[in-house]
Amino acid sequence: MAITSFGGLGPGSQPLEEDGGELQYMEMPKGMLTFARPILPEKEEVAGLRAALAVLSAVADSLAAFSPERPNAVHDLAGLDKANLALIDQALGEGEVSVICGGDVQAQESVLAGVWRVRRTGANGQFEGDTIEVGAFPSAVMARAFAESRDALAAPAAYPAGVFNAPPLIAEINEHIRRTGPGIEPHVINLSLLPHTEEDFALLDGLLGQGPVVVLSRGYGNCRVTTTATRDVWWVRFYNSTEALILNTIEVTALPEVVSAAPEDIADSHDRLLEILEVYR
Repeated sequence: MAITSFGGLGPGSQPLEEDGGELQYMEMPKGMLTFARPILPEKEEVAGLRAALAVLSAVADSLAAFSPERPNAVHDLAGLDKANLALIDQALGEGEVSVICGGDVQAQESVLAGVWRVRRTGANGQFEGDTIEVGAFPSAVMARAFAESRDALAAPAAYPAGVFNAPPLIAEINEHIRRTGPGIEPHVINLSLLPHTEEDFALLDGLLGQGPVVVLSRGYGNCRVTTTATRDVWWVRFYNSTEALILNTIEVTALPEVVSAAPEDIADSHDRLLEILEVYR
């Protein structure tokens, strides 16, 4: 008996429909960032840069002592000269997650998960501070993420024409806001799978408001995470390489997992930083 093999799968592999129609496949993310050991100067080139090495050693100690229950360790870089700061820049590099908080706080995760470079500027753009934080997410950002937020969504007395699914979503969000806290799993509302109108989306967007935090995570494709003006409510949106929105969610949680460094990754960062420092001992 003859065996028929499959010609292939995916776009272009299947016959066209009788009406000439062709299935269209949305392009999904193709690349994933992985750890790349930073290129560092030779041992003899860092003579006199003991201040930078002392900071990096202290960061390694903080990574070793990390616990989700403990406050972030903060290492102030004030007083370091350009040469010492340059060595720290080389050792830490730039990782997957970038954060903007208002107009005066920026944070960048290093190539070592859980090690964040946090910079502050004044109202006139003048530099005010440069620190390294060790933790799941910068505490300097979390302190302001929902500092001026409301505690619940206020449902309107009457809904505009065209609004259908927003009312039950408002009730669902308010119910889960009351449950957020340590150890509580995030509650995710997948708007990409729920039927909704433009009026539903506009109403939710207006009621939730805009918060001060914008996060870009480039771990797999692009993920943009923003705070709302409602406590513990985040927009989490995933895009493919052509910037098409492929997943649109609302997360009710203290911090979405996609932007949080996991404890096992932080432990791995400790090992990697020790390997870097070993070159200079």
